[in-house]
Amino acid sequence: MPTLPEFIPHPWLRSGNLQTILGSWGSLPAERAVRRLVTLSDGDQLVLHDDQPPTWRAGDRTALLVHGLCGSHRSGYLVRIAAKLNAIGIRTFRLDMRGCGAGRALARHPYHSGRSDDLAAALTAIASWCPGSPSTLIAFSLGANAALKLLGECGDRPPGNLDRGIAVCPPVDLAACVRSLERYPARFYDRFFTSALLSHVHASPTLGEQAARIFARYRPTRLVEFDDAFTAPLSGFGDAATYYRRCSAAPLLRQIRVPTTILAAADDPIVPIAPLRDAAHSDAVDLVTDERGGHLGFLTRERRRWMDDLVITRVR
Repeated sequence: MPTLPEFIPHPWLRSGNLQTILGSWGSLPAERAVRRLVTLSDGDQLVLHDDQPPTWRAGDRTALLVHGLCGSHRSGYLVRIAAKLNAIGIRTFRLDMRGCGAGRALARHPYHSGRSDDLAAALTAIASWCPGSPSTLIAFSLGANAALKLLGECGDRPPGNLDRGIAVCPPVDLAACVRSLERYPARFYDRFFTSALLSHVHASPTLGEQAARIFARYRPTRLVEFDDAFTAPLSGFGDAATYYRRCSAAPLLRQIRVPTTILAAADDPIVPIAPLRDAAHSDAVDLVTDERGGHLGFLTRERRRWMDDLVITRVR
């Protein structure tokens, strides 16, 4: 694997919380991508945002980028990394998971961290649009767990033209992640995400009616409560515990055959690193960890985004 200079955090950003919060800041350029629809087997649709560099030719590399919880194709890290990949001639497809972003009105079922089949459908569609072009799957946070789940499930028969995987800050043990969020100071993120998810489902033209019925007399303040009342039953899992057990990628890491890079930080205030370090993984997995970096942060003393540099290096 190509190497990078050691990650040295900015001297003013030595806490995981600061790396996480400041790492999410940044202006976004105007949207110019072409929207493409993928119809799923249950009738729902995904939206892919196709950014094709002028230098790209048939057979050149493509990349599927997948956002995290409460994100979309306009999440800063997706827009930023897609632009950097476009600059080196890689065609990118930014995914809106079910009901997110431009796909808000298209999904009758909620998105969640186990929808690996949706990623497979997106990769298959990209291969049909770009025959002969190898693909890298690049996913972040909640989407990264779904990506690792897919990579473990597919073994040596990846969907489409997938030949590389990159997962950043993946919550490979969902139950451990929500337990971690219950402790101070991570409770802030627990409440923030829960509030954002409630707003998201209440505003959905397809899920809003069910959300209004489920939360008519009860407003959850924790992710596990939201998942237990909404995500799990509407997705066929029954309860949150079953959802977390069946959708966590940790048990599948040993089955990955596609070369895959996983990046994580020990001071991530949202996703605990212990389940990732403890999980058995195959020789195809390159686990890159650091004591610092936060959640999708990794801001260096040179004011560079080391996370972006690692992703670009592993895609090329």
